[in-house]
Amino acid sequence: MARDLRLAQTAWRDMGPRVRAGWLRAWRGWILDHTDELTDLLVAETGKVRPDALVETTASCEFISYYADHAEKFLAPERVGSSGLLSLPKRLSRTYRPYPLVGLIVPWNFPITLFLMDAAPALAAGCAVLAKSSEMTPLTCARVIEGWQEIGAPAVLQHVSGAGDAGQAVVEAVDFVQFTGSTATGRRVATRCAELLKPVSLELGGKDAAIVLEDADLDRAAHGLVWGGIFNSGQVCISVERVYAVDAVYDELVEKVAAALGALRQGAGARDDVGAMVTKEQVDTVERHVQEARQRGARVLVGGERGTKGNFFAPTLLVDVDHTMSCMTEETFGPTLPIMRVADEAEAITLANDSEYGLSATVWTRDLGRGRRVADQLEVGAVNINDVFSNLFAVGLPHSGWKSSGMGARLGGAQGLRKYCRVQAITEPRMPVTTKELTWYPYSARRTAIAGRVLRLAAGRGLRQRLGL
Repeated sequence: MARDLRLAQTAWRDMGPRVRAGWLRAWRGWILDHTDELTDLLVAETGKVRPDALVETTASCEFISYYADHAEKFLAPERVGSSGLLSLPKRLSRTYRPYPLVGLIVPWNFPITLFLMDAAPALAAGCAVLAKSSEMTPLTCARVIEGWQEIGAPAVLQHVSGAGDAGQAVVEAVDFVQFTGSTATGRRVATRCAELLKPVSLELGGKDAAIVLEDADLDRAAHGLVWGGIFNSGQVCISVERVYAVDAVYDELVEKVAAALGALRQGAGARDDVGAMVTKEQVDTVERHVQEARQRGARVLVGGERGTKGNFFAPTLLVDVDHTMSCMTEETFGPTLPIMRVADEAEAITLANDSEYGLSATVWTRDLGRGRRVADQLEVGAVNINDVFSNLFAVGLPHSGWKSSGMGARLGGAQGLRKYCRVQAITEPRMPVTTKELTWYPYSARRTAIAGRVLRLAAGRGLRQRLGL
């Protein structure tokens, strides 16, 4: 499969970005035409409620649109100014050459979104793509790739599924690896890529913090925290997983969150708000975190129990929590919302940074200047002020994880496409040149003396001294 993709990639690369953009737009049209089919499949495969699934099958097309619209501009050769006298006689430029084969290892929580987020820029760049979806959710990603084939697009996109051995095979076969998943597995992928001297980009675990300050709009904050913590049953890399509320508003915030959380309907029906989780193992993790918190003195104000059947866990509000509890320090990846009381802004920032993870965070305050000042002190790749998830579909912004949350970045405008390219530097003469350069062989005393004066001048000596600089 990898060999066939490489063979097809050469012609795909040579088509140029404008032609490739046409195929990407045709693919987007196929996805939108098959929205109902893909949404039904996604609901059946993951247990999502339909509104959550629709975000994947529609909003994710933004990644295709953006890179189809901008690929030609982002891939254009760039002129580079001279850095000094030595490079002044040359015309300098850099060009972007796609990696022949990119491997995408896609997790089970968003099998369309997290696939398109990387497939769109890689294809737009001129790469062939080999995608490995999770063995837990192979069908939806595979169907989207079938859509590429059904529109008659070049054979530069293929799909495999399977467990760890399939992922290892992809790592071995490709030229660039984009991995999304757990921090533990990501470290193993990075280690193997280092051994192979193969570029890799990682989006790993998260434990995103929310800081609610005393001047926050508490109604907006409460609803935002509930949606940010419970959307997709909490199975989002940038879910709100811990909340720090200053003492002045803690009680009122907890009351509002409890009311909003308690009003959610969980199930598989058309009017339900919260669906099931994808795997039993993840439900086990959520249950363990809640039980351990209770044992250490936390109180459950809403939810706190797993369903009697299926992979359901009730949306849960935990209070009286602290950093001795796994619900505040380990990635939960489930529908829990622990809220901790803090004295002030400074303590909130300190505790938010007290984590091995650094994916994103939210800050809730009516003073946007204050929000920016807090954001500047948080050790995370993104901060949303008075909102959640808004950075994810801001394609011009990088989506990167700090600390144990990852390495490299996704999206980020031109960089999101150029990451799938090798950069080539080109120099060419500005004017007709002589047979030999001054510094070339054969050496002589006279040529060496002349070269020495020229090099001193190029280095900024002599000339600057004469000019008094």
